[in-house]
Amino acid sequence: MTIGRLALAAGVAVSTVRFYERQGLVEPDERSRAGYRSYTPEAVQRVRFIRRAQRLGFTLREVGDVLRLSDRPELITLEDVGAQVAEKISELDQKIVDLQRVREALRLLVATGPAHPRCPVIEAIT
Repeated sequence: MTIGRLALAAGVAVSTVRFYERQGLVEPDERSRAGYRSYTPEAVQRVRFIRRAQRLGFTLREVGDVLRLSDRPELITLEDVGAQVAEKISELDQKIVDLQRVREALRLLVATGPAHPRCPVIEAIT
């Protein structure tokens, strides 16, 4: 599959696929004699995973760590990733609390209208 088809199937721009390549997150399966990249169908799932993980707040370094663990699980021990996993869980827990607070502020805004003396969204985020 060409880089254009990969990008289209994954819902990203070609430049995004190239960026992920430069970051070492995606690799073409092979190149044609003319230098065109060729990707396996599994690359679509990989690019979708990278994009979704980023939206969920994972850094590209963290995404790379997860992909390396998935690609070569025999090379990584739980001790290698234990502290990182614990830290990420803590970050996610805090993000969940923050998002719940913002959701409640938005509900309050809808219930009381814009005439509320202080914007509940600003209060929730600060």
